[in-house]
Amino acid sequence: MEPIIAAIALVIVGYTVGSIKIINQGYEGIVERLGQYRRTLKPGLNFVIPFFDTVLVETTREQLLDSKPQSALTRDNVTITADAVVYWKILDVQKAYYEIENLEEALNNLVITALRSQIGQMDLRETVSSRNQINQALLQQLDEATEPWGVKVMRVEVQEIKISDTLRDAMERERAAESNRRAALSETEGVVESIHRISKVLQSQPNAEYVLRYLLAQKYVDANYKLGDSPNSKIIFMDPKALTETIADLISADSEGIGDNGSSQGQSNK
Repeated sequence: MEPIIAAIALVIVGYTVGSIKIINQGYEGIVERLGQYRRTLKPGLNFVIPFFDTVLVETTREQLLDSKPQSALTRDNVTITADAVVYWKILDVQKAYYEIENLEEALNNLVITALRSQIGQMDLRETVSSRNQINQALLQQLDEATEPWGVKVMRVEVQEIKISDTLRDAMERERAAESNRRAALSETEGVVESIHRISKVLQSQPNAEYVLRYLLAQKYVDANYKLGDSPNSKIIFMDPKALTETIADLISADSEGIGDNGSSQGQSNK
């Protein structure tokens, strides 16, 4: 009799121990009874039916998916290589297990497809300079696509966008040429503005010709001093006297034109 009681007690103890299932924090469990979904186990102490219930445990913590670099074609038909990392987590363990086969592989393929699609809608310059825009567009697309799977995409980061060395050198040369063009344009506008101001001041002075000759003579001396320091050949293109006389004649003609216009206007007013 005692051996039977001991056997029964052992069975009860074993059944009780087998029915206890502890789920750690950051995980949830799926209970299948005879092949059918029964319920979801939350973190903590849970009880199941031994031999009949099967428990499948999935993490609900945030996970990292690092996609491999993929080639993509921009809107202006330039081939580049790009990769991205995706931070995601499971919100509904039941959907994540039953709605999609191989969740991580499906998510990786979805990232590659979305990345290529987004790059195909942008030209090369936009792709290189608008990484945050790409991140936001990918986040929205992936979050909507993975919602039926019980998955939440937390954020997407495009890690690197690579272009060929030849194309990179061409872009650098183009950027340098654009910078030089803007600098030259700014310098030209500054010189024109200075000449305009000097011209207005000289026209209001009775001794404009002498002032102009002094300024040009000063510039002429400075230029010759710099030429004297230069190891290159020295070439003088124009006699400074002829240069001052030419500009003085222009200012004089301009002043006379203003005077004639003023006198004619005065006569007409009379």
